[in-house]
Amino acid sequence: MRPLTHPSIDDITVEGILHALSDPVRVAIYAQLADADSARTCSNFQQISDRCIPKSTLSQHFRALREAGLIRSERHGVEMRNTTRCAEIEQRFPGLLPAIMQAHRAQFEERMRGAKKKPAARKATTG
Repeated sequence: MRPLTHPSIDDITVEGILHALSDPVRVAIYAQLADADSARTCSNFQQISDRCIPKSTLSQHFRALREAGLIRSERHGVEMRNTTRCAEIEQRFPGLLPAIMQAHRAQFEERMRGAKKKPAARKATTG
């Protein structure tokens, strides 16, 4: 089994972070990890925003987050436990992640309000 590589804190870039969090599924995963009080496995995220995500796709999202330096992954038997590197990144780029997460939450709430306001589509009647 290949060892997992994590970039050193000095190799983490703002561009890498922004790129990794530009995908809606990845930012949702990261937001949930950041709010978690313990390590989470890939299978905890098979349902994101009412979408079922295949495990193979999830592992690619986790790899992108890991390579950007946003998460740390550790193997425990057949499980991969993931935690954020928020504290390290906060020291390197103060305020960056809280600003991104606040914007993500605001956008999510706005989308949810918009989805509730949309009227049901009506069928056109011919007369």
